[in-house]
Amino acid sequence: DPKHGHWWLEYGSGLIVGYWPSYMFSHLKSHASMVQFGGEIVNTHSKGYHTGTQMGSGHFAEEGFRKSAYFRNLQVIDWDNNLLPLANIHYLADHSNCYNIKQGNSNAWGTYFYYGGPGRNVKCP
Repeated sequence: DPKHGHWWLEYGSGLIVGYWPSYMFSHLKSHASMVQFGGEIVNTHSKGYHTGTQMGSGHFAEEGFRKSAYFRNLQVIDWDNNLLPLANIHYLADHSNCYNIKQGNSNAWGTYFYYGGPGRNVKCP
């Protein structure tokens, strides 16, 4: 919201799922320098093992549609309320044997990525 400095998260066309008033994030009053999408887990390496906490649906990215978690039609909105495609995208999976990511682009889904994984497994001790 360029007029008041509030931040909104919109899903699809018109479904508002998040709102943050400007006073909560004063450092974001004029603009954001980046956006992030994805999953995150806490791994304390309890007893020397990686956590068994799943990310996304618990399936690896290459399992694809109906199995893996995904984000699609990724865009940002500029000051004039125009939807813009993402630029300079960096994909990161810190522990690819535990969780991974697979990016793509299509006419139907725009910029998208599948992500996730089961956590601890035979390749992720």
